[in-house]
Amino acid sequence: MPAALEELIEALRVLPGVGPKSAQRMAYHLLQRDRNGAGRLGKALDAALAHIRHCSRCNTFTEAEICERCASPARDPHLLCVVEMPADLAMMEQTHAYRGMYYVLMGRVSPLDGIGPRELKLDRLLARATDGSVQEVILATNFTNEGEATAHYVGEMLRARGLKVSRIARGLPVGGELEHTDIGTITQALVERRVV
Repeated sequence: MPAALEELIEALRVLPGVGPKSAQRMAYHLLQRDRNGAGRLGKALDAALAHIRHCSRCNTFTEAEICERCASPARDPHLLCVVEMPADLAMMEQTHAYRGMYYVLMGRVSPLDGIGPRELKLDRLLARATDGSVQEVILATNFTNEGEATAHYVGEMLRARGLKVSRIARGLPVGGELEHTDIGTITQALVERRVV
């Protein structure tokens, strides 16, 4: 196999969920059937690497020093929602239910993967949360073991600084039926029930 083809296959394997066979199929497809697509992909990756950086306020991806969301005067500066990844921020925005600011951790505490508070640069979150404008921090990490550990650690860290900290609720999905819902979700819905 040509060295350049081997390098392309190995490069494609860095993508999540792409193993050796999938990477090989992708490489053959790009070279055999879609050379124009391969060129566009290469140029788009080069442009993204050259222009995309982290917002100095919320840590999400942007082309400017401060992203459009952080620069918007229409956002509530008193609320700060902490999410794990930019995709989580995008999902929160799609709800149209939240108009505050964000902070993106770019990961979660995961000791088994060697990711602790230092690797997440939680000092940057702490500086952002204690800048004088934030009154409440909403923890919107995922409901995985790692997400829960992250929420606990961040919550304790921010409460120790006198900030109000809340956690997004969890329970049954809208339109969900009990008989098709897992036991853990039903249990959590019971624990987090509210008066009507």
